[in-house]
Amino acid sequence: MSGDLLRLYGTNEREPESRTLVAGDLSVTLQDGSLRTLRFRGHEVLRAVAFLVRDKDWGTCGAKIADLQVQNEKQGFSVSYKARFTAPSGANLDCAITIWGTEKTVAFSADCVSDADFETARAGFVVLHPIVGLAGRSVTVRHGDGRVEHAHWPDQIEPWQPFKEISAITHQVAPDIAAVTELVGDIFEMEDQRNWTDGSYKTYVRPLALPWPYRVPEGEPFSQKVVVEIEAADDAAPAVGTSGAVTLQLTPTKHRFPEIGLGLRPECLEQERIALGALKTIGARHLIAHFDPGAGHGLPVLNGYAELAGQSGLKVTLEVAVPCKRPLDEEMAELAALVREAVLALDTLFVCPAVDRQSTPPGSIWPDCPPLEDVYAAARAAFPGVRLGGGMMSYFTELNRKRVPGDLIDYVSHCTNPIVHAADDLSVMQTFEALRFVVSSTRAIYGEKPYRIGPSTIAMRQNPYGSATKDNPSGGRIPMANVDARHNGQFGAAWTLAYAATVATAGLEVLTLSTLAGPFGLIAGEGEVSARGELRPLAHVLARLGTLSGQEVHAVETSRPDAVLGLASKERLLMANITPEVQAVLLPSPPRAVMLIGGETLPVTGQVSLPPYGCVEIVL
Repeated sequence: MSGDLLRLYGTNEREPESRTLVAGDLSVTLQDGSLRTLRFRGHEVLRAVAFLVRDKDWGTCGAKIADLQVQNEKQGFSVSYKARFTAPSGANLDCAITIWGTEKTVAFSADCVSDADFETARAGFVVLHPIVGLAGRSVTVRHGDGRVEHAHWPDQIEPWQPFKEISAITHQVAPDIAAVTELVGDIFEMEDQRNWTDGSYKTYVRPLALPWPYRVPEGEPFSQKVVVEIEAADDAAPAVGTSGAVTLQLTPTKHRFPEIGLGLRPECLEQERIALGALKTIGARHLIAHFDPGAGHGLPVLNGYAELAGQSGLKVTLEVAVPCKRPLDEEMAELAALVREAVLALDTLFVCPAVDRQSTPPGSIWPDCPPLEDVYAAARAAFPGVRLGGGMMSYFTELNRKRVPGDLIDYVSHCTNPIVHAADDLSVMQTFEALRFVVSSTRAIYGEKPYRIGPSTIAMRQNPYGSATKDNPSGGRIPMANVDARHNGQFGAAWTLAYAATVATAGLEVLTLSTLAGPFGLIAGEGEVSARGELRPLAHVLARLGTLSGQEVHAVETSRPDAVLGLASKERLLMANITPEVQAVLLPSPPRAVMLIGGETLPVTGQVSLPPYGCVEIVL
């Protein structure tokens, strides 16, 4: 079993155990002290309810749970435990938690007190509503002053909070089934969490317009509570089951598959030299070379990039964090001189003010930054004839909040990251629900402007929301981690293929889902499933994607997009199982060949059995 865990997840660490609690037609999963996937008659009501504590950099303070008591009888359940959250300073926030449920009600309360001044960016309840089935539909919000607002869930992704000062939310779960979520004990507001590719709308405590981090004073108790009430007709229909094989529908489009890029990092130059041979296998066409003068990057870094470009023959995009500390024409002219000295031929130049790598939450003061028009003009003058990209070196969130002047650039680009808020396996794979909206929202903003995404990886390469990413020496599943072991296993391969499948019809020109080497890269290190120096599983996926570049996309719609995602050309179909269970898939026509990507050939039949997180290539 240990070998299976390592093969699938790149680590032998298991996720916390979960337990399903049932009361009549209502069910919910208890995991690590939080409630997940609240359902009524099989319909998803809420994605999660959790009491969370973030440190001053928005990192998650994990709870130490003690005295856990769980009772579940036919008509109800109850849970109680004590949770201790410890800040990096050593201060502790101690909370007494009580959860109970009946056939149509769930309540979750927390009574808390700290043993010292506790510095935090947020301490309190978070409620996640799903987006599938809700986006664009009606919702009723009761505000703290008693005012009732009849509105709609955002369809395109809102850059700011769609609702503030919330005391209750009423939404339609299914025909004849509604849910009222009441929020007590603090000021709640909602953000469109799809900005970060979370598959949810998030309602949370403490408005972002208030200062953060803030201190929970020593010895001053506070309490919060969330109550969910189901309103359902006696004959309300249950959800359609998920049993049976997954079915597919393939539809030709006018889009073509993007070319594949690979990121380069200055700290990985030596490893990148060793890994150059992998480029022949991958079929990538672009190197996305990161360059940050503020981090001390200079001529030696550019010389290294020139060497890699010369040996690989790939096109180079120089991704520059512009310091904006001196006159822009001076900074850009100095950069251009270094590029010429290194004899580094650029295909494109992507520029982003260094300060824009950090997020500016709603209500915060925007940092000093030259107008983007001036940044782009200086770049054009220093690099005449080179295509210019703009957007955000960080994530769609920052691009949505600070929209760049698209008419002044040749393409727009951003990244995404699936572990900003949660890092469990299910949450990571649910990000594809939101990624669809990310690309459609970008297209709504920038129209047919050439569009690139990446480098986007499971691990976080830079933290826009705090001073640093989180170290992860034990290889755990933690938010904002700078290393994630799942990148090295079959999970990472499935995530990579599912990502490409989700954006296949967005008309991207370049998609970058890995670096060449290092913890975000293609090549295995010591103690991984693949032997040191060999290709990681996701590299085999990228190799297959590379062969599709420029071919016409056939959109793939599956009957279970929460389980199987795919993309296709006229002659080939690639699919990923994004679950830990075997998934049977009915093919639309008899195939000529079926192969596990990076693995063996499978029997040629009209049905494919996809192993957990398995990736398959089918010749149609």
